[in-house]
Amino acid sequence: MSTQNARRVTLTELAAVFLKLGVTAFGGPAAHVAMMEQEFVQRRKWLTKAEFLDLYAAASLIPGPSSSELAIYIGQREGGGPGLLIAGLCFILPASLIVGFIAWSYQRWGGLPSVGSLLYGIKPVIMAVILQAVWSLRQAALKSAPAIAIFILCGAVSAAGVGAAWVILIGATVSVAARALQAAKLRSIIIILTSACVIPKIAFAEFARSEAVKATPGLGNIFAFFLKVGSVQFGSGYVLLAFLRDDLVSRTHWLSQGQLLDAIAVGQFTPGPVFTTATFIGYILHGIPGAIVATIGIFLPAFILVSFSGRFIPRLRKSPGASAFLDGANAASLALMAVVLVQLA
Repeated sequence: MSTQNARRVTLTELAAVFLKLGVTAFGGPAAHVAMMEQEFVQRRKWLTKAEFLDLYAAASLIPGPSSSELAIYIGQREGGGPGLLIAGLCFILPASLIVGFIAWSYQRWGGLPSVGSLLYGIKPVIMAVILQAVWSLRQAALKSAPAIAIFILCGAVSAAGVGAAWVILIGATVSVAARALQAAKLRSIIIILTSACVIPKIAFAEFARSEAVKATPGLGNIFAFFLKVGSVQFGSGYVLLAFLRDDLVSRTHWLSQGQLLDAIAVGQFTPGPVFTTATFIGYILHGIPGAIVATIGIFLPAFILVSFSGRFIPRLRKSPGASAFLDGANAASLALMAVVLVQLA
């Protein structure tokens, strides 16, 4: 629990706040992160700005939906194992239920509802929320000249189209290298942490690409496919679109191109994680059971990864090398939010 918050956060409080976020968090990961910063740093003061940035950087470094993983990290920090489950489920389930209802309507009437006016009104609000969060977190993330330089570098790299996880790794590695040069020696922590992030990503991605998806979309195959996606997928909903198109449209022909685009659109304009696209696809392929197994499959890795890694984040601050790694990752994380803001504008 945060040092700012002396009293114990109850599981009921966790459930209530994440249910609220689950039904109001429109706009994708950057907007979700900004809303959580408002809720847990500014309003409730459960976390300091530095603690919040550490959790966000960690969520950006592991595969899966970063905003959902941030919610799970916060739940674990404030409520242990039960808090981890409650925060994650309460943030994900509202969006999944909404997407499931839209999938049912889509199957029944053959199209999506018109949401152009809704999105037109929501986007300026999303921009304001992200801008406020970037401004609020700037002092915690950009506390030195090297951090500012990393922020500028990572912003340029992200704007050039490099994936979010790689942007974080670049920022963290440059920060550790700068700290090592100042200390006149290169600590082994850079090799350990970089390898721990890069090697599993490459290995899992290659495994996912090399494994053929079976032709029949049975429940077991649907679960296995989305479990692999949740285990290797980094980046935004647009990266998810490319990943799903390769397997579901080009390779297995489970979906048409139009159905896939509709699924991504539903994930974008509904509140909560964009990864609830899996709920829509699962329903199209196998009805309610398909929606359930697809949703479980794509989000299960996030719960597992956070449960193992969350306990180590506070300890990393005690190591000079690991602390430098987090400082660089925090500056890069803020750069990612800033780039999203510019792109929305």
